[in-house]
Amino acid sequence: MNALEHQLDYPFADTLPEPGHKLEVAPGVFWLRMPLPFALDHINLWLLRDEIDGHQGWTVIDCGISDETIRRHWEHVFETGLDGLPVLRVIVTHCHPDHLGLANWICEGGERGRWSVRLWMTLGEYMLGRVMAAGDGSNAGGEGAARHFARHGLADQEAIEKLRNRRDYYSKLVPSMPARYRRMREGDVVTIGGKAWRVVTGFGHSPEHCALHCEADGVLISGDMVLPRISTNVSVFDIEPEGNPLALYLESLGRYEAMASETLVLPSHGKPFRGLHTRITQLREHHDARLAEVRAACAEKPRSAADIVPMMFKRQLDVHQMTFAMGEALAHLHLLWLKGEFERELGADGVVRFGKRS
Repeated sequence: MNALEHQLDYPFADTLPEPGHKLEVAPGVFWLRMPLPFALDHINLWLLRDEIDGHQGWTVIDCGISDETIRRHWEHVFETGLDGLPVLRVIVTHCHPDHLGLANWICEGGERGRWSVRLWMTLGEYMLGRVMAAGDGSNAGGEGAARHFARHGLADQEAIEKLRNRRDYYSKLVPSMPARYRRMREGDVVTIGGKAWRVVTGFGHSPEHCALHCEADGVLISGDMVLPRISTNVSVFDIEPEGNPLALYLESLGRYEAMASETLVLPSHGKPFRGLHTRITQLREHHDARLAEVRAACAEKPRSAADIVPMMFKRQLDVHQMTFAMGEALAHLHLLWLKGEFERELGADGVVRFGKRS
């Protein structure tokens, strides 16, 4: 653990559920952990005992990418981990592939078509998922992404070409979407297993992220909005090129500060922890430090997002990681630009740079 992690309490210590097996972390709330083929090598998924219209079963929260290994683990869960009961609904916190990828497959009952149930999401997440699953490119690839990052200083032509050729990156990981869904909104109360879970929307990481808070049991399923080890990626992408996602993210953190300090946080990556207020303070301080670095760099001379990346990410990045690093660097630049601290100019070389307002 790093120094910041020592400030948090991990009630399950180093205990992790094996893939395809569940671990109870709160009454009726079970932890699944599935592998991912990325640098971020796992995702936490959640199974909640439930009853809908008199029928006993389970609610699934988040799904994993479309991947043969993950499907096999889910099939093991379906066969051995559900006490002979069906899935009754699938809730997805947001549209990123590791959360949404297998949603349609799980809604339709896996390989054997055991049930047909509704997907629950917020409108913003469902619609962006539908758009990107159609295969016309995404934040991480396609012609639009390649142009966007080149405009912000990415000069490696090989990397740009790789981005251009990743048009189907998202649709491979999310090959299908349910044609219908049930909408969730900020403040909605979803009854799961006889308990009230309040929908808490958050912004900046994705369009309309949905976390779920059970105040009675002191449990927050935080999705990607509050993670214990890493800071949530907050990026400006081509689909919203003048966006201000970091401001939205920092504002959204305030919605979790009102929760009890001893809340058990169930994040999508990392381990369940207590110390929510401490972690929010850490995240705010992290972004304050990055903003200070960006201010200092741009006070010397105008900088592009590509100029900022090596200051914020002091390691070798592959193309996939570079998209998020560029997006995050741009998010910090945009916050200062849209606050009026920076001015933005398009150079003769076609690259956008940000400098201190004169």
